[in-house]
Amino acid sequence: MDDRLERFLRIKLREAGKKYAEARESADRQIGEAKDAYKNAHDVTLADLPQDERGRAKIVCRRYAERRAVTLDAEGRPACFDPEHPDCEGCVEDIRERTVETW
Repeated sequence: MDDRLERFLRIKLREAGKKYAEARESADRQIGEAKDAYKNAHDVTLADLPQDERGRAKIVCRRYAERRAVTLDAEGRPACFDPEHPDCEGCVEDIRERTVETW
């Protein structure tokens, strides 16, 4: 192979490798930022919901269709949460999506 062609190919391959590494670093950073944004969007605190005078969240229970003032645990679940009941699971999803019915 001609020395000039070999040198040209080596330079072009090195440039392509650098561009690939830059693109990979950028993609990894963007994926990390998207994961952080998703996590932050789904972290619900009591401050995100209306509260009564005692600082409890004022929600409408999906299971019993009644107004309730409840505390939330660290995972954003109300104190009355039953992990085996589909209405309770739906309520937690609504709280996380900030679409829960409140009063």
